[in-house]
Amino acid sequence: MNAPRDPRDTAPPAQASAGAHWTLLGSLIALAALFSLWYLLPREHLAAGLLVFVLPPTLLAIGVAMRSRLAGYWAGVLALGWFCHGVMLAWSSPAERGYALIEVALALAVIFAANLAGVKARFSKKP
Repeated sequence: MNAPRDPRDTAPPAQASAGAHWTLLGSLIALAALFSLWYLLPREHLAAGLLVFVLPPTLLAIGVAMRSRLAGYWAGVLALGWFCHGVMLAWSSPAERGYALIEVALALAVIFAANLAGVKARFSKKP
């Protein structure tokens, strides 16, 4: 059994590498652009496309650019939904399969980039 952690041990929280930060930011911007092409260009469901699909990754990209840790966390959480949405559409809608597979790839990039610091901290060697 592990010994309880010393409350005086105040190691700083793990920081994401610069590559992970830029990957997260770029993936969120690419998701917003993908959703814009997918939902706003055909001019169908403009309000729903904007509010549900385009606005969240855009706002999260702004937060990530401002180095907000909460933005990275919420990007990872919402990316799980984007991943599920993309997989569901890739299976059920052949006409939208290309967009859906790009969404899946970008969602996976967001998930991994948003969680890289935590994974590194968890599996790094302790002194």
